[in-house]
Amino acid sequence: QVQLVESGGGLVQPGGSLRLSCAASGRVFSIIVMGWYRQTPGKQRELVATITSGGNTNYADSVKGRFTISRSSAENTMNLQMNSLKPEDTAVYYCNALSTGFNYWGQGTQVTVSS
Repeated sequence: QVQLVESGGGLVQPGGSLRLSCAASGRVFSIIVMGWYRQTPGKQRELVATITSGGNTNYADSVKGRFTISRSSAENTMNLQMNSLKPEDTAVYYCNALSTGFNYWGQGTQVTVSS
């Protein structure tokens, strides 16, 4: 089992920045890929960014150039630096970890971009 706990969400004005963190515990050695997803009411959860154990990253087109995903294996944490935030970035953001045969999710953290 892997447990994931997100932190760092909140309210920010358009153009502002936020940094989300995800702390992993349990069988962290089994994690292959970690990522951030987001969801708004009435819509499907969508990928924001992923990072592999080797450090390869992938971003949704909507966040490229604004968001940066990073991972610290030593600290078992993953971060998402979000800059130049837009109102359409408002969502619940979920941390995800994928291991062989298992898919884990955190409880989510709300990000609201509004003036």
